[in-house]
Amino acid sequence: MEQADKAVLRLAIGLALAVLVAYGLALPMPFVACLLAVMVLCKPGPPIPMFKGAAIALLLAVLVLAGVVMVPLLEHYALSGVLLTGAALYGLFFFGIRTANPLTLILVVSFTLIPVAGVADQALVSVLSVAVSVGVLLGIVVSGVSHAFFPDPPAPLGERQGPPTISRETAGWIALRATVIVVPVFVLALSDPSSYLAAIMKTVALGQQAGSAKARSAGRELVGSTLMGAWMALLVWFGLSLWPNLWMLMLWMSGAALWSGARIFGLKASAFPPSFWSNALVTLLVLLGPAIEDSASGKDVVQASAVRVVLYVGVSLYAWATVWVLERWRASRPRALFFERS
Repeated sequence: MEQADKAVLRLAIGLALAVLVAYGLALPMPFVACLLAVMVLCKPGPPIPMFKGAAIALLLAVLVLAGVVMVPLLEHYALSGVLLTGAALYGLFFFGIRTANPLTLILVVSFTLIPVAGVADQALVSVLSVAVSVGVLLGIVVSGVSHAFFPDPPAPLGERQGPPTISRETAGWIALRATVIVVPVFVLALSDPSSYLAAIMKTVALGQQAGSAKARSAGRELVGSTLMGAWMALLVWFGLSLWPNLWMLMLWMSGAALWSGARIFGLKASAFPPSFWSNALVTLLVLLGPAIEDSASGKDVVQASAVRVVLYVGVSLYAWATVWVLERWRASRPRALFFERS
């Protein structure tokens, strides 16, 4: 069995276990826990040790505390709070790009979700904190279990390579693009947290994807991955409606993970990069999770899901326009600010 096959199986089994735990135990906002588990499972390389996982959970707790502290600043000094949040997001994106650590995305999600939840309702902060912490720990546990069943052979010493080094100028420019994409949606979510809370998670994923997207192909990747995720969510919802129970949810989610994971890890040839398919899987989760909650509460699932799809497509179009405008501005000014063209 090839390494890519094992990675795809780990993703599918890990997501199925995350769905079983999150929905089986009726955790608060279970789709958030599944989303963060997927972010951990998509991380290349060996599984995260439990000690390091505990350290990451502690760092998340610190970020939750920092997010709670940001709430009164955002309520009484909105402009200063938004500027400070933007600076923090830029630093997190820059650190993630320089270290090539995909787990930084989890830190960005945590730092943006908690202040918005605190502005809406302090009780929602506790719910989100539990969902974020459980999601990360769940992802670490299921990643370890999946690696135990499908381990990778140790690479020879001569073939071990670290992540490619990215210059400070390039990392700064990519971080700026991602921050400009995320901050406006963050401000929009502050005005109506209940409607735009899930949109923040989608926008953070778009911000990371836009960092690696080229200006010419950004529209096809950003908007296309959103539409692909919506199509996957529709298929899973149709299959789930045939026999709505937890086991069918696990089956359909693992099937979606197998189909997209084969393209994320290069098992199947695709005209799109791995970030396209990982963002499509994220879109599936942020569409299907709220739809399940709407169905349980008796809301109109079709109307609410249609509004979310339109919102996510609009956010994707904004991300595309942002990349296009910033790249043209950078090209017209070879030494604009401190971002030099490479």
